[in-house]
Amino acid sequence: MRTLGNVTIPCRGATRRPSASWRLGALCLLLGVAAGCGSGGGPGERTVTIQNKGSDTMVNVAQAWAEAYHEVKPDVAIEVSGGGSGPGMAALDNGMVDIANSSRDIKPDEISTAQKNTGKKPHPVIVGYDALAVYVHKDNPLKEITFEQLTGIFAEGGTLTRWSQLGVALPGGGDDTIVRVSRQSSSGTYEFFREHALGNKDFKLGSRDMNGSKEVVELVGNTLTAIGYSGMGYATPAVRMVPVVPPGGGPAVMPTVVTTLKKEYPIARSLLMATLGEPQGATKDYLDWILSPAGQKILEASGYVPVAAAKP
Repeated sequence: MRTLGNVTIPCRGATRRPSASWRLGALCLLLGVAAGCGSGGGPGERTVTIQNKGSDTMVNVAQAWAEAYHEVKPDVAIEVSGGGSGPGMAALDNGMVDIANSSRDIKPDEISTAQKNTGKKPHPVIVGYDALAVYVHKDNPLKEITFEQLTGIFAEGGTLTRWSQLGVALPGGGDDTIVRVSRQSSSGTYEFFREHALGNKDFKLGSRDMNGSKEVVELVGNTLTAIGYSGMGYATPAVRMVPVVPPGGGPAVMPTVVTTLKKEYPIARSLLMATLGEPQGATKDYLDWILSPAGQKILEASGYVPVAAAKP
């Protein structure tokens, strides 16, 4: 006989064959594996991983949530990736992620695809609100903009191609051709802007289509003649957010937390996190934490509007 720790192992030639459970225990000791052998628990408990993909508008706050939650729950890892609301919902519909982030409503065909592939419907949870801001370079003197002007600049058939047509004289003179900065077509921001700012008209060709919200703002900040749209949480000192005149007329409204809450800013939207069916287990715990004061404080610090603030 020989001894390994507190386990006695029969030497070669012994007549008694160890049981399956005894062999598993000895193997765990030999390999030094604490997690995955036995019932778990304790410091060696296996880490739970939650896959979270989707909206580039939400990717910064999603990463901030993931990091903060891992501090609270070290045994839960949140893996966050962007790519847009469309790819996020496609991944959820195919059962490839636990949570899809979306800066637009879920489409009927996404619901039917999820049911066909997984037998479950996407279950959206509103985790915050955002104002979709219109950005220009910090030195652009544009005071306000109307929906008609936005359509004239961005939509197919629009005839606004120079800043002088909007009564704007850019500093330094020179070519004042408007550089349109947009998002790729898989983006929820792209779809929301087309629906709510352009009246569902298609975008005209020739825009600079960026992969992410941050990239839109960076390009506008580096281009005096540019105009673009992105979440208000991405504002930097290099750009200005332009007040927007509501469709029915009246004073132009600046995108802020207050004007979003009061539903005064005309291009505001909900931010969603969707699961397949009702969230369960670790995923439910994570979403509950996001909606808690701790999670909503991170959302507000990221430049968005908390859910609780919108409740009467």
